[in-house]
Amino acid sequence: MTRHETPPQPAPSRMTEFHGHPLVVAVTEQPEALVVLTAASLARATGAEALYFAFVDPARYVDEELPDGSVRHHSVDSDIGDELWPERERRIVHWVSEVMRGSDIPWHFRYLAGRADRALTHLARAVDAAAFVVGTQTRPHRRARDFLAQSLSMQLAHRQHRPVLVVPLVVVDWHAPGPWE
Repeated sequence: MTRHETPPQPAPSRMTEFHGHPLVVAVTEQPEALVVLTAASLARATGAEALYFAFVDPARYVDEELPDGSVRHHSVDSDIGDELWPERERRIVHWVSEVMRGSDIPWHFRYLAGRADRALTHLARAVDAAAFVVGTQTRPHRRARDFLAQSLSMQLAHRQHRPVLVVPLVVVDWHAPGPWE
């Protein structure tokens, strides 16, 4: 697709039903229980078949995208060895398993690489996900341009057709300016 072509737009024909389709859940290196539990609740309420928790490492690049939504990846910095990411993955999986303990929702984990919106979109396409669940990373007093540029939910909402459920993790006082103001 060249730059002047319009990408495929959201439309009823492109909608993926929630029932019987998974949800993609973006998690950070220190995941929030509220995001995980909200995703599990949404999955139960909508009949989603599974949750795909995904961490995207911006310090790694994709070598190969695999059909199951996982990727083969390498460090962006050749001076940094590949021994750091498996331990990070182990910690995140352990944490998610603790929060999901006792849940009847099947779940999977994917360690992805590169730009978060692209990596998560690849995963959603691969598993035919119905929607994304992401937490806010709002920090009060950020400039509007910084807020919009760094907001994963904004990037996902404007670069692909699936709905994005945003779980608030920090709220600002009604009298204080929001990061977009």
